[in-house]
Amino acid sequence: MCGSPNGPPVTAPRIRLKDGRHLAYKEHGVPRDVAKYKIIYVHGFRSGRHNVIVAATLSPEVIEELGVYIVSFDRPGYGESDPNPKQTVKSMAMDIEELADLLGLGSKFYVIGYSIGGQAVWSCLKYIPNRLATLLAPAVTYWWPNFPANVLNEAFNQKSRKDQWVIRVAHYAPWLVYWWNTQELFPASSVLANNSDVLSSQDKEITSRIYSRKDSVSQPVTEQGEFESLHRDLIVTQGAWEFDPLDLGNPFANNKGFVHLWHGDEDKIVPITMNRYIAEQLPWIWYHEVSGGGHFFPLADGMSNAIIKALLVGEK
Repeated sequence: MCGSPNGPPVTAPRIRLKDGRHLAYKEHGVPRDVAKYKIIYVHGFRSGRHNVIVAATLSPEVIEELGVYIVSFDRPGYGESDPNPKQTVKSMAMDIEELADLLGLGSKFYVIGYSIGGQAVWSCLKYIPNRLATLLAPAVTYWWPNFPANVLNEAFNQKSRKDQWVIRVAHYAPWLVYWWNTQELFPASSVLANNSDVLSSQDKEITSRIYSRKDSVSQPVTEQGEFESLHRDLIVTQGAWEFDPLDLGNPFANNKGFVHLWHGDEDKIVPITMNRYIAEQLPWIWYHEVSGGGHFFPLADGMSNAIIKALLVGEK
């Protein structure tokens, strides 16, 4: 653990949660005490507090004009946040609420979850529904009970055979996840293996552009081990949820908040099938399908500005 004898050092500001764990965080945008809009950003797979997709390309003019403050944090086990061996879908919502309270963000704040961080936003809508939220290409689980079998199968069959096995192992035999993704007898996760086959043409262009930049930030996110970060993500996301999105009612029937769901129609990492179905069944969600967009579409030119303006001021 970070800060323990012989462990990685603690370099980031951290809060201490009620159960004694620490969450490392990073602040972006205008100072929080003068901000008009306060956003908690939940990062995706194999990333951390430095990898804030919406802040990375958000224009300074939009930040100043709207008064945007964003706080990102290392999810449990990532970066410099303590692991949570008891982590569940619900516990992420509780961590987010406690982070907001300890930073003094007020009773209302926005939550943006990207990729696998989207599970935390679904959790917030379930367990702390008085918070405002938006989702960006959120992760899905193929075991949500209220989805028709044909929708689940269509989405699942868009995954490669090896990734289907990774998902099955995470769901049916979570105690094998670490072994499965570190052994060499069978192919492991495409994402863990950095297999470019799961990237769309837009994703490849965006990653090439990012890696060529001299100011890009590379954060060590698995210094405390891959099991309590990457593998814990797989176990929690593909495990048994206490609910699925179709159970949710509109938490903002008074129009004092909105839920936005964004997804690129060429995303090969998270198939769009299930999120299209969610948008059809939950008409109170503002659904944005990005033509030609891959998994990394929020990093495309102008997208962060569009996402933030849609969330905060309802601009289409």
